[in-house]
Amino acid sequence: MKKTLLLCSFLLLAMSCKQEKATTKDIAESSVKPNMENFGIVIHGGAGTILRKNMTPEKEAAYKAKLEEAIKVGYDILKKGGSSLDAVEKTINVLEDSPLFNAGKGSVFTNEGKNELDASIMDGQTLNAGAVAGVTTVKNPINLARAVMERSEHVMFARKGAEQFAKEQGLELVAPEYFYTEERMKSLKRAQEREKVALDHDDQTAFYDPAIKDSKFGTVGCAALDKNGNLAAGTSTGGMTNKRWGRVGDAPIIGAGTYANNASCAVSSTGWGEFYIRGVVAYDISAMMEYKGISLQEAAKEVIQKKQPELGGSGGIIAIDHNGNVAMEFNTAGMYRASMNSAGDLYVGIYQE
Repeated sequence: MKKTLLLCSFLLLAMSCKQEKATTKDIAESSVKPNMENFGIVIHGGAGTILRKNMTPEKEAAYKAKLEEAIKVGYDILKKGGSSLDAVEKTINVLEDSPLFNAGKGSVFTNEGKNELDASIMDGQTLNAGAVAGVTTVKNPINLARAVMERSEHVMFARKGAEQFAKEQGLELVAPEYFYTEERMKSLKRAQEREKVALDHDDQTAFYDPAIKDSKFGTVGCAALDKNGNLAAGTSTGGMTNKRWGRVGDAPIIGAGTYANNASCAVSSTGWGEFYIRGVVAYDISAMMEYKGISLQEAAKEVIQKKQPELGGSGGIIAIDHNGNVAMEFNTAGMYRASMNSAGDLYVGIYQE
């Protein structure tokens, strides 16, 4: 009799636990239930010392026009029911193909006078990700990052190996000269001259010259929410002017430069990469939302306006959460940025407002 009672008690307890787990799962699923009419997209073209007084009307118009062109490409994909991954990739392609930004065509030069490109992309639904670093012949590094994510069992490829994979996957390759722009070469020469003068005076802070730090503000990124409730984010960059020793920044580092999770948000970073890596900035914003239960805007503000400055880092992020709320947070003088919501409302900004 006692054995029978014990068995019944055990079965009732097991059923109770099973029901509790099912209820918890149902709540979790309902919290991220897709709204087929809700979607959105946000982009950046880098953050840094971007001052109105240094910008000609023509140049400002060119930046705004390219940001608008890019975001509308992604918006149209989302409006037609396309995936957030497609929207992120195609939007970034527009920015990579423009010499205005430090990504793809407009990438900055290394100390050796080369262009070494980095990129990453992440799927918020599966948490799968792909990244590449130090490529020199891949026209659109974001496409290669996605190929790494979807056509390999790995997350990151670098340099010759990454380029060999790109060739095997049939991605568009170009001669290194494709990335040459006169403006970026002039920036390299200025940075090297400043460095030479500083070193002649035995000033080791030359490697942290603010002008060199800000010279990479053109990094590009995109975060999107599609009609199925799936988030994605991607980032592409040429890195830092005058970089050497194979330096790699935050852009291809999942969790630092790029992060996406359907349970929270999708983030793309732009800033002084060394500090963004140390602060795991993109993931930190997502984790704060998940563990502290705060909003995207609150998390972004705490990370960019408090945590990063305390470390010594500067820059910004763009992000979108699973409800379509957008954040465009930066602690520099400006950040090239744009956003569009499901209603088609377009915002384009450059300076602090």
